[in-house]
Order: sequence, then structure tokens, then C-alpha cells
Amino acid sequence: MHHESPIQRRKTRQIHVGKVAVGGDALISVQSMTNTETCDVAATVTQIRRLEAVGADIIRVSVPSMEAAEAFKAIRAQVETPLVADIHFDHRIALQVMENGVDGLRINPGNIGSLDKTRLVVKVARDKGISIRIGVNAGSLEKDIHEKYGEPTPAALVESALRHASILDELNFHDVEISVKASDIFLAVDAYRLLSRQVDYPLHLGITEAGGLRSGTVKSAIGLGLLLREGIGDTIRISLAADPVEEIRVGFDILKSLHLRQRGINLIACPSCSRQEFDVINTTNALESRFEDILEPMDVSIIGCVVNGIGEAKEADIGLAGGDKRSILYYRGKQVDRIDNQNIVDVLEKRIRAEIAERVAGRNEA
Repeated sequence: MHHESPIQRRKTRQIHVGKVAVGGDALISVQSMTNTETCDVAATVTQIRRLEAVGADIIRVSVPSMEAAEAFKAIRAQVETPLVADIHFDHRIALQVMENGVDGLRINPGNIGSLDKTRLVVKVARDKGISIRIGVNAGSLEKDIHEKYGEPTPAALVESALRHASILDELNFHDVEISVKASDIFLAVDAYRLLSRQVDYPLHLGITEAGGLRSGTVKSAIGLGLLLREGIGDTIRISLAADPVEEIRVGFDILKSLHLRQRGINLIACPSCSRQEFDVINTTNALESRFEDILEPMDVSIIGCVVNGIGEAKEADIGLAGGDKRSILYYRGKQVDRIDNQNIVDVLEKRIRAEIAERVAGRNEA
């Protein structure tokens, strides 16, 4: 059973990053960024394929040099997902990477030199249908803005974003999305709120340099959760000092928790207590690791006893309520079987995979 989200999303204009729509009525997309050396084509392609396998919608690649722009061409030829090139200061790299098949640029037009250089980049982007993300970061505000406000404030971030956006606006280029990231949750959230009242461009959400796997996940979930609940945000990136694959997983978990995206198995598990009839924690961890390849949405509940187990199981697609030596299996709200507690993981995995195969076959026939 899947719940509708109560969230009313803010109306934004829609742009495209390759085949992925961002803004408007499009689903909120989940992004990550490679952390391999871009010139190492094999390593970068391998990482992109791992990100594709967990469902990344858009992947950003840093392109700091002309050599990296050439490597990008070889990378682009080997992967499917829309790719965004991260460019700083050098418009020639932007031109080169657009020739080499990029789907989007992350570039701040006020930082790449003269208006003529910007005009050239915008012309090519327009001709090739390439969108641009303006990425403002609390740690790298323009000198005059920093001096005006004395420190990074929400108004400072927004002024910087609007300055870059107005350059593109004057060139009549509107395939734009904006981010105003900070590592401080309050600064980032207030900046996005302020910006969302002033522009209808889609917004790319992120808490920058959020931290390691656990602390960064918590910070991102709180910061992005506050904004997403208000309907702000069209695409998200979780910045973790961790394997980028984890960024995608956390991104989908955040969207899943707000009923904004359904993807993969939604495991409902009890925290386990002395009432449990089987090892809930190890069972849940084992199932999570076995289901990492599944992108089909499904609710599965694993509860260690009958106190909450039966109620939860009736709500889920497939549910288990712990019992003495054997636990009760529910399918679409009805009791269908009892499973020996020693075999829970294998039996559940088999059942879930069979159900998914059946759904997919049904759709293909339709």
C-alpha cells in the first residue's frame, strides 16, 4: 500500500537535464557526484555504473581541466544517466565539455569572465538544449557581497544567486536551476525559503559538506526535510564524506519517508525488545543487504511479536508477525502461512522476489 504525500509542492518552471525533467510536476530527482579522478575514465565509469545501479537520476562530474573535458567525452560514451559537468571560472572548459555531450553545466556566470564569454557559453547551451545550475555556496561568496553582509547570511546567498541568474535572464536564457548551499542547516534552510519566494526556477537542495555517513545523513535529512515538507525543492544531493552510492540511498530514503518517491523495499521494522520471538535486528539487516538491487516499490513489515506485528502486517504488502518458533506471514493483509523462525530471511526473500517478478510480468503483459 502506498501513501499519497500531503506535501503541496511549490510551482516551478520545468527544465531538463538530459532526459530527466526537473521542476514543474516532475518527481524530485536524486543526484550524486563522482569522487574519482575524472581523467581516470575507467574508474569514473565504474563509479557511475554503481550509482546507476542504485537509481541515481543525475550524476555530476568535476571537470577542472581541458584534459578532464576530453576524458568526459569517453565517459559520456559509456554511461546512460544524464551527466552534469562542474565548471569553475574557465569558459573554455565549458565550451569543450558541451561539445563532448554534457547534459547540464554547474557554472556561475558571474565568475567566468566577461559578458562575451558568458554569451558564448549560453549560445552553445541554448543550441544544444543544455541546462545550467547556478550553485551558490556560503563558503565562497563574492568578495563585495561578503563585505556588504559581513558574513554569509540567507540574504547574502540569495543576492549572489540572483546576481548570477540576472545575467542569464538578460541573455534570455531560462533553462536554469539554483542552489544556495551551506553546511549550517539554519543558514541553508532560510536561504532556500527566501529564494523560493523570489524566483520560479527549480531549486536544487543540499546541505554542503554535511559530514560523514551518519552525521551527514542526519544533517541532510533534517535540513532537506524541513524544506521538502514546505514543498520547496525539485532535485536533491546529499553531500557525504562517504561512498557516493550512500548519497543516493539516503536521498531516496528521505523522499520515501515523506512519500515523495517510492523506490525499492520500504522495510518497516520494530526496534526489537524482550518480546521479540526472533532476531529482528539481524533479520532486518540481512534483508536490507539482499534487497539493495530492487528498485520496485514495496512495503514489507518485520515485527518481532504479535503486539504490533499483526496491525503492521495487515497494512504492508508482505508482513511478518513474530511467534514462538514460527512466525505468521501476511500477504496483502491476509494471513497466508507460518514460517519457521530459522528460515525467515530465505523464505521472505523468495516471496518478495516472486511477488516483484509477478508485478513486472503483469505490467509487461498490459
